[in-house]
Amino acid sequence: MNFKGVVINPVNQKCSSLPLFSLRNQYSITFHLAWLGFFVAFLSWFAFSPLIPDVIKQDLQLTSAQVGNSNVVSLCATLLVRVVAGPLVDRFGPRKVMASLLILGAIPSGLAGTAHTANGLYIIRFFIGILGGTFVTCQAWTTAFFDKNVIGTANALAAGWGNAGGGVTFVVMISLYNALVSDGLKPHAAWRAAFAIVPVPILLVVAAAILILGTDHPAGKWSDRHQVLTHRVDHRQDDLEKKEDLEDIQVTVTPADPKMVSELDTAVNESLTWELTSKVISAPLTWLPAFAYLTTFGYELAIDANLAAVLLSLYKSPTFGQTKSGYIASIFGLLNVFTRPLGGYLGDLIYKKWGVPGKKHLMIFLGITQGLLSVGLGLYIDNHHHPSMTVVIVLLVILATACEAANGANFSLVPHCNPCSNGFMSGIVGSMGNLGGIIFALVFRFQPSPLGKAFWISGTIALGINVLLLPIRVPRV
Repeated sequence: MNFKGVVINPVNQKCSSLPLFSLRNQYSITFHLAWLGFFVAFLSWFAFSPLIPDVIKQDLQLTSAQVGNSNVVSLCATLLVRVVAGPLVDRFGPRKVMASLLILGAIPSGLAGTAHTANGLYIIRFFIGILGGTFVTCQAWTTAFFDKNVIGTANALAAGWGNAGGGVTFVVMISLYNALVSDGLKPHAAWRAAFAIVPVPILLVVAAAILILGTDHPAGKWSDRHQVLTHRVDHRQDDLEKKEDLEDIQVTVTPADPKMVSELDTAVNESLTWELTSKVISAPLTWLPAFAYLTTFGYELAIDANLAAVLLSLYKSPTFGQTKSGYIASIFGLLNVFTRPLGGYLGDLIYKKWGVPGKKHLMIFLGITQGLLSVGLGLYIDNHHHPSMTVVIVLLVILATACEAANGANFSLVPHCNPCSNGFMSGIVGSMGNLGGIIFALVFRFQPSPLGKAFWISGTIALGINVLLLPIRVPRV
């Protein structure tokens, strides 16, 4: 795969390569801003997860049920925002919507320290959940700039690197909290100060970078997206070389493969109408990736929110506390750097030989594998009075690989589904992922004991749904 040269499809001006290692063209800049915007959203969105099982729970005098409720509240907000973000993307473009979400999310992040009761915590986490909508803009932005032969890898890399923010947040917040306590702050003040020091300024700086450095669409402004014409690309090649002085970048224009011509080649995001809404919602193809994502990304969200608490319950001792459980739990999110891109890359490889049906079957295979592994992990925990930490961690790593690769394969498929409503489609699939997060979070909320029960119940749900999706047909290309 070409990671340096800029190869442009003359039909749609999208990039048929992945020029990741340069910031001297709009395709590279867009890609890096897309994943970075999603990445920094986690610094606030998931900032409670590593601290709430211990210090925040004690400070606010929360019950375990109230901790679980706060996780669900956060996911509910993100579900609603993702539904709304999709149509907004189709109307105004992903760049402006992403920057707006980061700015709006910075406000409740700055107010996190004002929570003193369970209800106050619910309100803060609900509005911080706005930041989860940046996933929709991330995927819609990369889909607008990268062609169908690399879109799986592009979407998966952007989402995977962005998702890794969930793991980084565990490390950052725990390390910062421990440093503040070591410097003399009381725990009551330290966790509150951590929110003001890290998430707020970073969210605002990245939002400004997106607005200043980003580009709406390969055609330029979002309002010009319908003016993508073949004869303009030859001129754009000269313009790119002159304007950006691409000394180390190969800019070429490559015709589309006639064997792989699809609706995606000429699709342009259309503003949502009642007629288009009805068409998208009534299409089985819409719900294929949506329900698959419910089982995979939804599961990942619930694990990210609950894993530290599960590990703390299993292994708490004088030598194993909040810090160690948080660091181990961060592994699940950090693996996204590799695992989600792997799913997208495999989707692109399979697409070359088996087309869109190959992407579909890869996604479902990985979803079923995740379900089986979750059932196995749950049964292992329940059937061992003192489950080995090594075995649990190994199973979690393998489980995370299948789960997160399935997410990457999913958004390798999404651009082929209703391509003229990519924002709306991404919003539906993304929000269904959050609905899954709520469902699985409720499983963990109401099945606290035995601890393995929540894992095998969640795995059974994932298995059943993915098997039911098999009959849904997809386009050939």
